[in-house]
Amino acid sequence: MMTGDLKLDEPYVGLKFESEEEAKDFYVEYSKRLGFVVRMMQRRRSGIDGRTLARRLGCNKQGFGPNNQRSSSSSSSSREGCKATILVKMEKSGKWVVTRFIKEHNHSLQFIGSSSFNSFADKERKIKELTEEIECQDRLCDVYPDRLVSFIDNVEHYTEELSLKVRDIVENVKKLECQIQTRA
Repeated sequence: MMTGDLKLDEPYVGLKFESEEEAKDFYVEYSKRLGFVVRMMQRRRSGIDGRTLARRLGCNKQGFGPNNQRSSSSSSSSREGCKATILVKMEKSGKWVVTRFIKEHNHSLQFIGSSSFNSFADKERKIKELTEEIECQDRLCDVYPDRLVSFIDNVEHYTEELSLKVRDIVENVKKLECQIQTRA
């Protein structure tokens, strides 16, 4: 839990936490209230024992995508060069302290609070619709083999009838040729 009597809504330089995880959780909750998504960024580790000594977290729109170096072209990258970030470092006491905090975003923020329920409900509704569609397609797939066999039977039947008619036509043509040759 955060050190101090007040639980503040916003990070500030000097704010202390009992652990790196607590600091991360605090910033993630803060980001949800403001309407941005956190991206885990740099981590500095001890060269002696490998434990984390500092962690930087920021807005997921920080930096620029690989093909979007400050260009305004349409790109699949969602990075917009946002500077919003927090840096927490472990003190000798073992507590974690905020040593840098940049609040400002260079893009609009999305209110996530109540819309997350709607988003969840929308996802559940979409999953239900897609499940029903899959079940309907499965039923159609069950019917297709019978329909295919019936179609093949019909093709074979009409092929036999057609071949009989062609045979009759060929015989009639031969008879006509014989009659014409006998008259000549």
